[in-house]
Amino acid sequence: MARPSKDDELVFLPLGGSNEIGMNFNLYGFGPAHDRKWIVVDLGVTFGDQTTPGVEVILPDPTYIEQYADRILGIVLTHAHEDHIGAVAWLWPRMKAPVYATPFTAFILREKLREADLLDEVSITEVPLGGSIELGPFKLDLITLTHSIPEPNGLAIRTPLGTILHTGDWKIDPDPLLGGVTDEDAIRRLGDEGVLAMVCDSTNVFVDGHAGSEADVRVAMTNLISGLKGKVAVACFASNVARMDSVIRAAEAAGRRVCLAGRSMHRMAAAAKSVGLMQDIQPFLDDTEARHLPENRVLYLCTGSQGEPRAALARIAEGTHPHVNLGAGDSVVFSSRVIPGNEIPIRNLQNKLTERGVRLYTERDHPGIHVSGHPCRDELAEMYAWARPTISVPTHGERRHLMEHAAFARDLQVPQQVTPRNGDMVRLAPGRAEIIDEVPAGRLFVDAGVMTPENGEALRERRHAAFNGVVAVSVVLDGRGKIASGPQVRALGLPTEDEEHLDEVLDELADEAEEAIKRLKGDQKELDDSIETAISRAVKKASQRIWGRRPVVETTVLRI
Repeated sequence: MARPSKDDELVFLPLGGSNEIGMNFNLYGFGPAHDRKWIVVDLGVTFGDQTTPGVEVILPDPTYIEQYADRILGIVLTHAHEDHIGAVAWLWPRMKAPVYATPFTAFILREKLREADLLDEVSITEVPLGGSIELGPFKLDLITLTHSIPEPNGLAIRTPLGTILHTGDWKIDPDPLLGGVTDEDAIRRLGDEGVLAMVCDSTNVFVDGHAGSEADVRVAMTNLISGLKGKVAVACFASNVARMDSVIRAAEAAGRRVCLAGRSMHRMAAAAKSVGLMQDIQPFLDDTEARHLPENRVLYLCTGSQGEPRAALARIAEGTHPHVNLGAGDSVVFSSRVIPGNEIPIRNLQNKLTERGVRLYTERDHPGIHVSGHPCRDELAEMYAWARPTISVPTHGERRHLMEHAAFARDLQVPQQVTPRNGDMVRLAPGRAEIIDEVPAGRLFVDAGVMTPENGEALRERRHAAFNGVVAVSVVLDGRGKIASGPQVRALGLPTEDEEHLDEVLDELADEAEEAIKRLKGDQKELDDSIETAISRAVKKASQRIWGRRPVVETTVLRI
């Protein structure tokens, strides 16, 4: 490997994944500041919630690195979870760098690119498990880890100024059921060579002990399903292929055949089979076959464990699924955790299922039916003991996770800790690790298929309308500016006692609008904008008096 020059620096720049769980977007740069070469590690999404009405997908903002797109040597994907690969199809056109991934991840990515009509444009290089990638001053070795999806990889990123261990998502599972165990020997060898910095998952830093093994889940699921009567549905993350496999085998042990419900389930099953997984199971039932089998012979493996409104389980709960109907005597097993922020939709989903007479089983009352895919404190301690880094860089967590992780690393005698926020550029070498710059790092919202800024006008108005309601005012004026018709007023999303009270309120708002028009003087042809502004102000002021709210006011002025 070439010797570094006196101006060379090794930097780490998170643009997503620090200060939040999800939306991972990490950059490593090497070289002098004026000619730094970059690699991107992961490019993921997160999802909207009640605070982003109408927005389902949220992307990291690539504006900073986009200006250096010609210096991006590659996009390296650690595994196929949405928060690590989900933004590739959206943001690749703004970077246009070659992509590197293992076979399973490449399969999932190709399906996404095909949907985005980008499959023929993106260069994807499949890297075998344990393989290597050389990108300019970066030499990357893939290290096999365990996680809740096939082919999770850590990256040993070697540079002339030192080696970084980027863990991605991981846990230590001695019996992961699908795929290899964590390559402890490779990490120990890396530690013997010397690890400058470890950029490490912080998700479960507050949880003592170990995350648990998928083998234990298989036993718990087998015991549970074997005792259930009627129709059974199991909801889990489609990307957790080991969990899918466990549920399938538990179903078969109980004499049930499996029917997949949800497009993601079909996609992940196809990806798993493409790399040699799930080969010795019975063929999945199609919807027609499932309907004609006895109820105690079928298990539905469903998407929607987080209460997603368009997922299979949500439609089952609503009674609108075209093929699956659950009711009294049937069971739904939630083999997943509640992701923070999803508590309300999950609770609503479970209440709807309960109202239909369905019995629910969750990790709260049956703890063995789910284990996390992320390391708890004992696993973190083991990883630090193997790698022995000089610098700890916590990532993939909220601020409280990163700070606790840094404190934990300090307790483990790691010499240096740095906890960057998204947009903080960290110089790892030469010299002591420190934040040397802050660059733009925001979020982009996918709203009705269109990428918009996080604080775009459309979403601001939607939020305002959601909390304060909408009042629409229309008025017709003649050529002299006299009122020919109206004002007519409609109120949406604002409370009234009854229909009679509503009419009184609307009449009051119409009177306020009329008075606002009468107060204006001047050339009538030049007053339309002023009239709209005056009406909006008057109606907002009156609404504040009536409801204690300032709704969105839409005013239309017509001339005859």
